[in-house]
Amino acid sequence: MGFFIETTIGGLMAGMLYSLIALGFVLIFKASGVFNFAQGAMVLFAALAMARFSEWAPALTGSDSKWLGNALAFAAAMALMVAVAWLIERLCLSKLVNQEGITLLMATLGIAYFLDGIGQTLFGSEIYKIDVGLPNEPLFLLEGVFQGGVLVGKDDLYATAIAAALVMGLSLFFQFTATGRALRAVADDHQAAQSIGIPLGRIWVIVWSIAGFVALVAGIIWGSKLGVQFSLSLVALKALPVVILGGLTSVPGAILGGLIIGVGEKLSEVYLGPMLGGGIEIWFGYVLVLFVLLVRPQGLFGEKIIDRV
Repeated sequence: MGFFIETTIGGLMAGMLYSLIALGFVLIFKASGVFNFAQGAMVLFAALAMARFSEWAPALTGSDSKWLGNALAFAAAMALMVAVAWLIERLCLSKLVNQEGITLLMATLGIAYFLDGIGQTLFGSEIYKIDVGLPNEPLFLLEGVFQGGVLVGKDDLYATAIAAALVMGLSLFFQFTATGRALRAVADDHQAAQSIGIPLGRIWVIVWSIAGFVALVAGIIWGSKLGVQFSLSLVALKALPVVILGGLTSVPGAILGGLIIGVGEKLSEVYLGPMLGGGIEIWFGYVLVLFVLLVRPQGLFGEKIIDRV
């Protein structure tokens, strides 16, 4: 029983990190109605910026304080992501207002390749390490209940808490703020939103900036665990089943979808892996989503689209 709980907790932690990346997809889709294939590239670009800025910070500040260096690096990386958001809106999205969804989709593919290339040009293509001071000692829980307790990594625990706080904060932002409601209005109908005075360009800059912030946090967490390298952009592929399962328009769906897939991956790998062979963790989410789409194409929590003729 203790091993089952340990595996489940590990799945919940991984699922919350999946939810964090999936949230970036949902944010862009809610504001522009397009699936943002550049989210993985944004995670890589933000992580590269954070890693390199934290290396350069001691020389610029004349201080060896890791906390000060990380704080300045985070601020500089966030400012860079806001600048990227502004450039995307000015140079790309503003030219494609009211265009077909496939046009915007192809635009995000172009943005993804551009960010991948310019990120390595500016910051290099080596493997970098992000050290934000998260403790990596093991932590044993419920030792009085199960023999040996339940093993949890402190770094995983802190990362999960940060991801959960960010996800919940953004959920509240969308539900209870005027800007959040404006974002939902823009997603429903660009022309109608403009007709009632909602500035489409400013809304897109805001949502891409928020998505950039989410990508930065996700990049820091995954970069501290895996190292900052080109393959980090592929982490976003792990969030695709989460987005589809939860629903492209649902922030709570991104959260619950991430938890479902995270737990399902870990349990299936541990309990079904010996019978079916390894690698279940890689394809479990996609197979689960395939079955869900056969029953509910909009996802578990997505809005059902009704076309009236």
